[in-house]
Amino acid sequence: MSSKQKKTKPQIPGVLDPGNIDRKVLETVPFLYSGRKTEVEIIFPEFTSVCPWTGLPDFGELTIRYIPGDRCVELKSLKYYLNSFRQIGIIQEDVVNWILDDLVELIAPVSMTVIGNFNPRGGMKTIATAVYPDPPPDRDRS
Repeated sequence: MSSKQKKTKPQIPGVLDPGNIDRKVLETVPFLYSGRKTEVEIIFPEFTSVCPWTGLPDFGELTIRYIPGDRCVELKSLKYYLNSFRQIGIIQEDVVNWILDDLVELIAPVSMTVIGNFNPRGGMKTIATAVYPDPPPDRDRS
């Protein structure tokens, strides 16, 4: 069972389970310069999801940075995909990992980073970052 399948369903009316994220809308376009190190950066300043425990909205800015293999994500489809999180009960740390997993599966990039810069709520701000491929372990932990 994958980590995505282990998520529990929110019990708050109107808050949807992460299984309702619409991956089917994602499309790709060919990248004609495969093999060239071209960095693509997409900034989505109006990201919204929902806290799975309180039902309150989480607002933030998402940055998706990647080096394509032979495909890029089609931007209109990405917008629809990201907007499908609007009523999803998901914690901020899971948001960036979920998006990273879906996009890596879709376009098989050379590398990708997804950063969620979430607005403060309850006096705390969260910035969560997920990276593909996994960075090497930090060996300097003296």
